[in-house]
Amino acid sequence: MPIVSEYDVRTVASAGGRALEVPVDAVITPQALDIADRLGVELRHEPGSPAAVPAIDGARAIQRVLLRRSPRWVAPDVRRGGEPTRFGRIAFVGSGMVGATSAHLTAIAGMADELAIADVVPGLAAATALDIEHASGVTGSPTRVRGGTSLELVAGADVVVVTAGRPRTPGMTRDTLFAVNQRVIADVAEAVGQHAPRAVVIVITNPVDEMTYEMWRNSGLPDRQVMGMAGTLDSSRFRRAIARAADVRPRDVWAITLGSHGAEMVPVVSSATVKGRPLTDVLAADVIAACVKDAVDGGAQVVGLRKTGSAFIAPAHATVELLDAIRGASAEPVPVSAMVHGEYGLEGVFLGVRARLSPQGVAEVVEESLLPGELEALVGAADAIRSRVSAG
Repeated sequence: MPIVSEYDVRTVASAGGRALEVPVDAVITPQALDIADRLGVELRHEPGSPAAVPAIDGARAIQRVLLRRSPRWVAPDVRRGGEPTRFGRIAFVGSGMVGATSAHLTAIAGMADELAIADVVPGLAAATALDIEHASGVTGSPTRVRGGTSLELVAGADVVVVTAGRPRTPGMTRDTLFAVNQRVIADVAEAVGQHAPRAVVIVITNPVDEMTYEMWRNSGLPDRQVMGMAGTLDSSRFRRAIARAADVRPRDVWAITLGSHGAEMVPVVSSATVKGRPLTDVLAADVIAACVKDAVDGGAQVVGLRKTGSAFIAPAHATVELLDAIRGASAEPVPVSAMVHGEYGLEGVFLGVRARLSPQGVAEVVEESLLPGELEALVGAADAIRSRVSAG
């Protein structure tokens, strides 16, 4: 049964359309109805077809009526998927702050039967695993956790989350990390290719886009099984900056970033909204520019304050967002570093795009409607990533 979602309505509106044809057997989500009202998009049923039945309960219907009568904004709920997959095993390579926090959040969510954590430092992964299991008496998590130093722990994993490598320090750019972390990723990639060839791999190690390419190149996995975590984190930082500037809650903001996880990041201003209104109608141009800068510099801000490490809480939550999308707990496309095959006129580079995910990896790269300047910046980001990979 086809589903008409908020994303479908936004796509039509961003392309200048004012009507969306609804298939005969479609289910229209509450979010789609809400955003169609706000953006002036008419949901038309195909000729001769009966009206589609919205997936909405009575309380939600009353809420929408009150919204139309009142200026009070009600943020739409996150569109959930069907029955989410429960992973058999998720492997984490790297037991630093990002890896440990991601594993902890994953255990709390109960999304896997077992977690395996590997780290080259003797005792570190085993200690993290035991610490997470000790928390189960409070969290109630049924997930089993084990840790060790061998990369063979990735064997049989449905998903491998890679955080291993050197973190940034003050004054260090992501680019300078390339040579340092390239060898680490190559070793992990070979282990994944040998012991977990069916796994979906999420790369968090910086520089993310380049390390995602190295993971794919050295593992021999199909490119759809390899992705980098960046856009989910960068989009969160962008939404937070906008929310602070507009004095609203972060969930009242819709915004994404594309491009690289670094200086060539492309926060997409043209599609960003605050309480359903275009961002450019809510904030002045100079304030928007400050929000963009805040998103691009977000990671460096944390590094500068911590002195001896980088961000780990927000990256861990962004990793869980990707895991939820892979297992079907969330149905919306998410920003992720993925291989492009002609999208935006680009080819053969891992780049921050928005994509639909599945238990098999990247199911579809979704092209956004971009302004000419935004598209130019995205192409520039792809060229920069490709250049750094070639130089490495």
